[in-house]
Amino acid sequence: MSMKYKLDLLVKKNKGYLKTSDAVKAGISRAYLGDYVRKNGLERVANGLYKSADYWDDEFHVIQTRYPSGIFSHETALYLLGFAEREPLRYSISLPYGSNATVLLREGVKVFKVKRELFTVGLTEATTPAGHTVRVYNVERTICDLVRSRQPVDRQALQAAVRDYMRSKEKNIPLLMRYAKMFSVEKIIHRYVEVLLS
Repeated sequence: MSMKYKLDLLVKKNKGYLKTSDAVKAGISRAYLGDYVRKNGLERVANGLYKSADYWDDEFHVIQTRYPSGIFSHETALYLLGFAEREPLRYSISLPYGSNATVLLREGVKVFKVKRELFTVGLTEATTPAGHTVRVYNVERTICDLVRSRQPVDRQALQAAVRDYMRSKEKNIPLLMRYAKMFSVEKIIHRYVEVLLS
């Protein structure tokens, strides 16, 4: 199998994106990779990440690649989980306390810092519209995050998401209430549940 064929396969498998680390893992030299990128007109979209013009842009994938420990949260999580119709104007991502988020903030991403002991609570995965898998909080955690958020939240979007969640077959009220207690929003969540289940 030629090196070009290996790289073509990587680009196809990753829906138009090519990571330097994946190429090196596949036994491709950095010199050959650089040559391939130039000859095939791949665009550098982040450090160690290139994109083919033949595929859809996927900003979710780019952010996740740049910040692999980050977890999409708040309105962005609602969208990725199918509980919001519109893609948010600004993406929201949660990072553990102590993470450097200067570049993300400069690029207009909303960053939430989370205590390390609570950081992975409700962690799951979702598929972006372009087909990549990213880390995201589940809907129960997301509802609690939105209720307790100190940053302005679209209240209509939150209410619509909670209403849709309550109608969903996958709803898990015991889990929602456990998270509500954990994140000190039990009273507010309890009111939502009472009103929407009555």
